[in-house]
Amino acid sequence: MVSPASGPSTASRRPPLEGILVLDLSRVLAGPVTTMALADMGARVIKVESPRGGDVTRQWTPPVHDGESAYFLSVNRRKESVAVDLDTETGREFVRRWARKADVVVENFLPGALASRGLSADAMRAENPRLIVCTISGAGDAGPLASAPGFDLLAQGASGLMAITGPAGGEPHKVGVALADVMTGWTALAAVLAALVARERDGCGAHVKTDLFSSALSALVNVAQNALVTGKEPARHGNAHPSIEPYRPFAASDAKFLVAVGTDAQFRRLAADVLHSAELAQDRRFETSRGRIENREELVGILDALFSVETRATWLDRCGRANIPAGPIAGVREALLSPQAQAIGSVLVTTREGHAPVPTVRAPFRFLEFEEPAPLAPPRLDEDGDALFAEVGMKRTEAGEGTPSVPPTS
Repeated sequence: MVSPASGPSTASRRPPLEGILVLDLSRVLAGPVTTMALADMGARVIKVESPRGGDVTRQWTPPVHDGESAYFLSVNRRKESVAVDLDTETGREFVRRWARKADVVVENFLPGALASRGLSADAMRAENPRLIVCTISGAGDAGPLASAPGFDLLAQGASGLMAITGPAGGEPHKVGVALADVMTGWTALAAVLAALVARERDGCGAHVKTDLFSSALSALVNVAQNALVTGKEPARHGNAHPSIEPYRPFAASDAKFLVAVGTDAQFRRLAADVLHSAELAQDRRFETSRGRIENREELVGILDALFSVETRATWLDRCGRANIPAGPIAGVREALLSPQAQAIGSVLVTTREGHAPVPTVRAPFRFLEFEEPAPLAPPRLDEDGDALFAEVGMKRTEAGEGTPSVPPTS
């Protein structure tokens, strides 16, 4: 028997969620983020799609890789696809049969859409009391936004996230990725995993809910807390920080780079060991974090002048040797190809018979003692449909049931 202290050898245990079956009734981003993470932990994920084009992200092109949109490929690896028309009795029966077998259902239909088809969370759980249903919505099931569709842009706007993003004195900006959707996906994942743990304790499933609006609000963390305790509307600070300075980009003689000084001791080292400025190190205005915020404009002006005389490589080297947090401003492709990304294996190449290899961004967690699930590439629409119908003892008896109709991609 292996002792808890030493643990088993690396990658000697089966994936942590192996044996868990997930029925994925979600589309676009938040739900697929959740279900792909569950698949990356070893769960079997069956993605149910409309026969009329499938997940809408399949049509969000360009760009395209091997006939599939890059957007769809980003959040659907390690899944099986079946095209099912939920407006037919065959389609609804297919979902009911798989829901009886499943451990988890993830759905992000408009409120009432599944219930009108006899597939509400209560109906599915009545037939499978151990089932965990995760419902993802735009803004919850109460209030004036309850029936509104969930779009990331609207969630960023309604939550205040846009109001604090963008240049100081400029217009509000959305974050450069659908952050409300992504945050909601990871929130849903945490809730599903907690419900699975509780099921082991209590023997019964659960209905968990999350939404884009709540997830975006929670992402405001200290900014939201500042608003609550001060009663004031937070301002935009661009690439600066409301409570820390210096914490922003600076221009070296050849390129911009980032400096993130979070403590008074770090600032003293920055002044003395990196900038070699005894005058700055001894300036009483900048001794404390509060002083640096109160005298922000003067400090930034001094740092701008000092940093402008040497190259970015010089400053990053000096900051590294002085243990000052600093780094480049990388492009996305540059970051994906960076030595750091390569060292930790951030890009995962997925494969599937009959498909071209698909590079994707690996899940941001590592289980050192568990085997990693096979790197299965995202599926074509209905690629696994016939086998999945047969697995629950069904035939596609209705005209057009499960037959994909995919608009041409550009």
